[in-house]
Amino acid sequence: MGVRRWGFVILLLAALLWPAPGDGLEPAGVRSLPGSSPGLQQALEQVVRELSLAGPVREHRLALALVDLSDERAHRYAGLNDLDMMYSASLPKICILLAGFEKIKAGLLDYTPQLKETFTRLIRFSSNADASLAVRRIGFESIAGALLRYGFYDPRRNGGLWLGKAYGGPNDYWRRDPLHNISHGANAWQVARFFYLLDQGRLVNPRYSAEMKEILSQPGIHHKFVRGLETLPGRVVYRKSGTWKDTHCDAALVEAADRRYIAVALMQDPRGGEVLPKLIVKMDEIITGETPFSGYRYRAAGARLLGPVLD
Repeated sequence: MGVRRWGFVILLLAALLWPAPGDGLEPAGVRSLPGSSPGLQQALEQVVRELSLAGPVREHRLALALVDLSDERAHRYAGLNDLDMMYSASLPKICILLAGFEKIKAGLLDYTPQLKETFTRLIRFSSNADASLAVRRIGFESIAGALLRYGFYDPRRNGGLWLGKAYGGPNDYWRRDPLHNISHGANAWQVARFFYLLDQGRLVNPRYSAEMKEILSQPGIHHKFVRGLETLPGRVVYRKSGTWKDTHCDAALVEAADRRYIAVALMQDPRGGEVLPKLIVKMDEIITGETPFSGYRYRAAGARLLGPVLD
């Protein structure tokens, strides 16, 4: 067994021995989401019924997570199928960002304007070419190591975030995740947790958390969550999505005046592109109480579609 393979095995064993999130033994900076809120859970389940999505939930083709950050003293969480690990297309490109800034902090990668542009294009426009370039510079082992250290991939929680393939073609494989044999994988709970730690400045350090958050702002592809949120006024969105065939995924930290929340949806369904804009409006309504017609002028969804959809 080569040195690089041994390194991966050691990292995986470390993850297996790492204290599970929520058991009170987590290292500094690695925190779990808040516990499930019965009221928020009921509201999320009601949205599923209103949008006739009980079937995809029951068949484990739809996973959801919602975190209400509005009250700093009492964050709330709700989820459905949130530990189901699913193929997630370009959504795991957030893993590249995390590992890249870990290397920058360690002095192993120079944070040049060119590198920031690479990160920005792979996140905002989901550029496959830039994602593959960044993977080559950072290295798969470093990406996997970051995911294991933060507990974003946890074998005892059915996996989580995983990036085992670049985005440049069939020969870009490194290795699929050990539990589910998925090349680009995620579960809703871990994606929500990524945005939760990011919002609290606990990914890498506060400075680089803020830098990552800025890169996740101003989405360049106006579909799914962004398309739905464009029907609502004053929303500031930090977001990454993923699309491949019938895979439709989106995740966002949304700021709306005095309300803030994280929303995640992973869907395996040809209708996902039409479902997710409606779903995020309903999830937003849970948190803010606003609708597209609550005293505001409605803007046609998709009116600001810009450039090719790459993710």
